[in-house]
Amino acid sequence: MGTFRAWLVVIGAGTALVLTGCSSESAAQPPSPASATTLAPTTTTATTTSAPATTTEEALPPPPPPVEPPPPTAEPQTTYAPIGGAYYFSSPDGLFQCGIVPLSTRTEAGCQGTTTPVPPKPEDCMINWGNGIRVTNDGPAAFMCSGGVVYTSGGDTIDPPLAVGATIAGNGFTCTSAENGISCVDDATGHGFRIAPDSNEVY
Repeated sequence: MGTFRAWLVVIGAGTALVLTGCSSESAAQPPSPASATTLAPTTTTATTTSAPATTTEEALPPPPPPVEPPPPTAEPQTTYAPIGGAYYFSSPDGLFQCGIVPLSTRTEAGCQGTTTPVPPKPEDCMINWGNGIRVTNDGPAAFMCSGGVVYTSGGDTIDPPLAVGATIAGNGFTCTSAENGISCVDDATGHGFRIAPDSNEVY
């Protein structure tokens, strides 16, 4: 009986020592390595995220320059001031040079350029024939016999075109631009002409 009690005392004491050791070991245990490692990626991620934002702002291209509207297109001239009392103009296609010209003995309106058909050349014409038509204030219209350009203001280029539908009136004559050519009429007599590259008429 005395021996049994002695074993119980020994076992009880051993158990107490074991429990005390476990308790002390748990209290002194350092923080888990996993907890310390968790903070490191958070700091690294914050630094990596801010860097691309700065790089993107610096790489933005400059804005494109503003687009300027095209300059306005000039409309054909439709009114003409007389030069030395004469009016000079050309057909819209530039094939005929025309004018209303006061001279010392007469006033005439005419257009020069190639047209067809042309009547036979008269015997008294020793220079170019049929290169235009004119009407004067003393008779009906007729084809021209001339050695050069008569209806020009003398500039380096032909005079401005008379737009289709426009009219010039001066010195008792009226000239009109139409789809079928240029027409000029003596306002007093009604005589005149129409001229175009492939047709013409005198009256």
